[in-house]
Amino acid sequence: MDLASLLSTISLLSLIVFNLEKIDASVHTYELESFKEVGNAYLLSGGSEGIVASQAIHIDDGSSKRSFIKFDNITFWRSKEAAEEHSSMEHSTGLIQAIIFEAADRDNIGGSAYGGQRSICCTPDLAKLEGCRQGEIIRRPSSVDAEWPFVINTHFSADYRDTRMEDKEVYITKTGMYNLFFISCDPKLKGLAVSGRTLWKNPDGYLPGRMAPLMTFYTFMSLAYLLLGIIWLVQYIRFWRDVLPIQNCITAVIALGLFEMTLWFFEYLNFNNTGIRPVGITSWVVTVGAIRKTVSRLLVLSVAMGYGVVRPTLGGLTSKVLLLGLTYFLATELLDISENVGTINDISGKARLFLVLPDAFLDAFLILWIFTSLSRTLEKLQARKSSVKLDIYRKFTNALALCVIASVAWIGYEVYFKATDPFSERWQSAWIITAFWDIIAFALLCVMCYLWQPSQSSQRYAYSAEAGEDGDDEEAQYLTKGISDGGELGLANMEKKERNLDNDVFGVDEDEVEEDKRE
Repeated sequence: MDLASLLSTISLLSLIVFNLEKIDASVHTYELESFKEVGNAYLLSGGSEGIVASQAIHIDDGSSKRSFIKFDNITFWRSKEAAEEHSSMEHSTGLIQAIIFEAADRDNIGGSAYGGQRSICCTPDLAKLEGCRQGEIIRRPSSVDAEWPFVINTHFSADYRDTRMEDKEVYITKTGMYNLFFISCDPKLKGLAVSGRTLWKNPDGYLPGRMAPLMTFYTFMSLAYLLLGIIWLVQYIRFWRDVLPIQNCITAVIALGLFEMTLWFFEYLNFNNTGIRPVGITSWVVTVGAIRKTVSRLLVLSVAMGYGVVRPTLGGLTSKVLLLGLTYFLATELLDISENVGTINDISGKARLFLVLPDAFLDAFLILWIFTSLSRTLEKLQARKSSVKLDIYRKFTNALALCVIASVAWIGYEVYFKATDPFSERWQSAWIITAFWDIIAFALLCVMCYLWQPSQSSQRYAYSAEAGEDGDDEEAQYLTKGISDGGELGLANMEKKERNLDNDVFGVDEDEVEEDKRE
């Protein structure tokens, strides 16, 4: 795919993104969402978030740093048929219950009669066993607070098709993962729907509990990239005449990393202040991240192939590398959009399998290609006795191997973490799962900056390292010999040796040059 096609694809994605409506996050919005039949109940999930408990702390501006879940303009709608079954004189013609419970109290809801299937709503048999009221949710008080799980009842009146729930703030006095469900146990209310919104607030803002630590994390990551960028830029400006192509690529990755971390911080800051996540903003942040990940991986692959250090170009492999990069970008973009854009519940990302597998497969393919290329590059350098470059590439290989081992170990831990925490009760430490990948990417970038930092000898050092088996001694002999021989013969020998040096600097012999030309 050529550049024009790539730009067209990105433009199309951008057009689609900006034509989407704004998605609310900590402000959970319900737009006539339908209840689903589960067992003997009709229910709808209203949200799940980690909330930190707080006391009533008043601020100078009159606001209060209290955690709460607020119901705002919640309206329930029933079908026309269900409404017509009642007369205009009846008082209570249907019950809907909103229940809020902490994950640890999930077993206090529902029950089973005589070891049968667990029911959410009270049945005649359960009414005898549990003492519950038939037609309502089975609820047992929490051992910590008898008022929890918290239930709010809303009734339909007469033959009206809609009813509005009382606007209410439920204050959170215990830190935990809270869940909200709207439930109806009336079989006549099939087809029930709800509109309105709920506001979920932590003491310091609307940012969900799992995401709150990430705002601080992105602050530190932005500062880390800024510091690395300043150090790199100083060296880059000082020795700009001797900069290698690979150092230009590293500069681009540092800039993208700083841009991405800063965008994430401001996206989370806006989320925390307003409680909403506009699709357009989040999508652009995700896109910058996908570009950074793609460029970083292509940089590592190009270094492994020896681009800019052992060989001048990638030759016929250039198109294959770019095609792989484009494929990886699209796979990563789709995966990150599914996990971040429009995220409402405070639950770790659960992207669909068909989005996770392509990204994982491409990563595995890239790792295999990188280490295969590194092996060939090391063999070439060892055969040519390029001791300095060989030492650099060995250090790079060791660092890369450590990163891969750490990544595989972390994937195993991530699978264990999610498998053993199905209800996200360890939400306060879930942010580390996301943060690890940014940390390891930054660490590998720092290693590359150290190994390929701009210096006065960037170009000349490459020449001296490839001058021959004796390194600097042979280069000195070659220079003095070219002067002492004198005449045209000395100049001809010098030109010939310079051509040989040029080929040696990039690690390309005459056969490889001819092969690249043919490709």
